[in-house]
Amino acid sequence: MDEIRRRAPSVFAEGAHESRSERYLYVPTARILEGLRAEGFVPTAAFQGRSRIEGKAEYTKHLIRLRHLSDVSRDLGLGEVFPEVVLLNSHDGTSSYRIMAGLFRLVCTNGLITGESFKDVRVPHSHKQREAVIEGTYQVIDESRRAIGAASAMRQLTLDRDERQAFAEAVHMVRFEDSPSQAEAIRPERMIEPRRREDQ
Repeated sequence: MDEIRRRAPSVFAEGAHESRSERYLYVPTARILEGLRAEGFVPTAAFQGRSRIEGKAEYTKHLIRLRHLSDVSRDLGLGEVFPEVVLLNSHDGTSSYRIMAGLFRLVCTNGLITGESFKDVRVPHSHKQREAVIEGTYQVIDESRRAIGAASAMRQLTLDRDERQAFAEAVHMVRFEDSPSQAEAIRPERMIEPRRREDQ
């Protein structure tokens, strides 16, 4: 938690910014983190935005990346995919709690990852916020795990030459359905060619 405090002090704001009305129910991100930790989620990174308005920096938007303990402790090999959750919040009214899930893939031995987000849950500031954030977090993690399972199953499929060609043509048709002029510039085979050396 000390590292989070250093990188994103607004996570630990002790109240809402003075610009918030009485309708705004303040629930600190730090308390949400405690609840998530109790459920087995751990922060892996934290960031905070800047504010040009004096006195607002302690309440500004912050972002925390989380993984479940079961995913943090396992060794990741190159090309392996893992789910992660991003929690976004502010205490100055510029955002609601937002929980996004993504799949990340380790692409080199120095720890570089690539990612794609696909699930996004927004939780307004209310008295059930903590439970909704935890529920949303489980929802996005579960969705991530389903996507990983689907990706693993697809990786196990092997297509012969004719099947690859049929797949490429189907992808090409769907991709350029609304723009036939672009379709002519790109051969169907290009749609399924690996772009990264590690994927070849």
